[in-house]
This record gives sequence, structure tokens and C-alpha cells, in this order.
Amino acid sequence: MILNSVFLIVGLVLILKGADFLTDGASALARRLGISPLVVGLTIVAFGTSAPELTVSVVSSLHGSAGMAIGNVVGSNLFNTLMIVGITSMVAPIAVSKGTLSKEIPLCVLSCIVLLVCASDVALGGGVTNELGRADGLLLLCFFAIFMGYTFAIARQGGEAEDGLPCLPVWRCVLGIVGGLAALVLGGQWFVDGSCGIARSLGVSDAVIGLTLVAMGTSLPELATSVVAALKKSPEMAVGNVIGSNLFNVFFVLGTSASISPLPMGDIGSFDLVYLLGACVLLFLAGMYYKERTITRPEGAVMVVAYLCYTGYLLYLRS
Repeated sequence: MILNSVFLIVGLVLILKGADFLTDGASALARRLGISPLVVGLTIVAFGTSAPELTVSVVSSLHGSAGMAIGNVVGSNLFNTLMIVGITSMVAPIAVSKGTLSKEIPLCVLSCIVLLVCASDVALGGGVTNELGRADGLLLLCFFAIFMGYTFAIARQGGEAEDGLPCLPVWRCVLGIVGGLAALVLGGQWFVDGSCGIARSLGVSDAVIGLTLVAMGTSLPELATSVVAALKKSPEMAVGNVIGSNLFNVFFVLGTSASISPLPMGDIGSFDLVYLLGACVLLFLAGMYYKERTITRPEGAVMVVAYLCYTGYLLYLRS
């Protein structure tokens, strides 16, 4: 138990620092190559903050821990949508742009619907078990390609470069990228091993651990980014951060993991996926109503309570 805890903590630290190094190095290199910072933010930074989920899910898939791979993504997206947006809006109300409300948030809702359909083999296709097969994985990757095309189309309409990206020599950029990837791979290995060990010693399923502990741990980069943005009087960045991460998680992380090895849904049921869909709809409604196109502190508090209720359900009724 102690050894597993050490693996989990050290693995999480490596994952978080690896994501940090990877994002800084890639962003600085992109700036040196003259790539728009908007493109960097929507692609490289989105990848960097979602790299922990990608690492944990792929390693879990390779190790046959499908419950943790899927639970990590579903749990991370729930944490992103309810807790990160909720906490950030409680720090400072979040103004939501018209484009985000009409395009990006509906894309999040669409990703939840696609995932629910792909994972409902028994209900829709008469299958024996629910799973994300290789065909589902390739379909999700196709949606990811469409999302990236949309992202670059939006990026071409962006403004001038900003000074917020780090300016580093090329060798440090490359070192950050290579070192960050190495830390992510090693950290993901240790984190999954430690989490699985703790789950089995406590008699808790991989799915529940993935939906809670692993999901919260791998969402720390998004939480840190969003809270810092709110403290710097830019809380609107939180929604973009969450949307980009959620879409990346469903379309690319699960798409890649399922393409490597089919992922049986196991203990991840329709309730979890419907709850995730409801969280995205709640985000849309919070931006549209009450105080138009602003997620207020009371709405943020409702989101936090919704996440705590879900976590309580997992720990007391599913563990």
C-alpha cells in the first residue's frame, strides 16, 4: 500500500511537470517558427494540459485497465466542466463570447453524444457487452481531425501575436519537449501502477478510481491554468481551456486508446455518460441564462455542488 502510494504521488508529479515542460518548450518553439499564438493555444497548449489524460489512458489501455482509461477521460471531463469552471467563476465571473456559446460549447455536447452512442452497443446494436472498439476509436479520431480543421480555420481569423509565450533558445525548447515527453511516459506508467494497486487493495474498481482520483490528478494542469487566469483578471480563458481539453480527451485520447486496444466499458455505465452530457448542457445554460453570456458565482456554486453529488454517489454507492 505504501509503495503504491509512492508510485502514485511520484508518477503524478512527473506527469504534471512533464506536461508543463512540454507545453513551454513547444509553445516557445512555435513562437520562434512564427506560428500564431492562437494556433499554439488551441493545439499545443491544449495537448499539453491534456497530455496527462492521454498518457494515463494509453498506458492503461496497454495494460488492460480499460476501466481506468475510460474513467480517466469521463472523470476528467466532469471535473473540468463542473469543478474547474465552477471554482473559476466563483473566483471571478466568466464572460462567455457569442462564438463560444454558439459553436464551441455545442461541440462539447456533441462529443458527449458521440461517446454515448459509441459506448451503447447493447442498447443500440444488440451487442453482448458495451465497448469502444477500434472502429469507434477511428471514428473519434475522425471527429478530432474535423475539430482541428475547424480550429485552424478559426485561427486564421485571429489577431497578432502576444507576448505571453515564453522566449527560449532552440536547445531549451527541444530539451523541454523531449524531457516533458519522457516524464509523461514514465510518470504515466508509475501513476497507473500505483492507482491500480491501491484500488485492488481497497477492493475498489479501476473505473471508480479512474473517475475520481486519477481524473482529479490528471486535471490539475487545467485547474491551475484556469484559476491563475481568473486571478490575472482573464477568467474567460477558463471556458476555452475546458472546452479544448474536453474535446481533446474524448476525440483524441479515447480515440487513440481504443484504436490501440478495444476498451470494454465495464463499470462505466450510461449514468456516467449521461451525467457528463448533462454537465455540458449545464455549462451551456449557465452561459446563456440568468446573467446573459456570463457564468456567475451562484451558477459556479451550483456546478461545484453537482460535481460533489456525483463524487458522493461514486464513493458511497459504487465503491
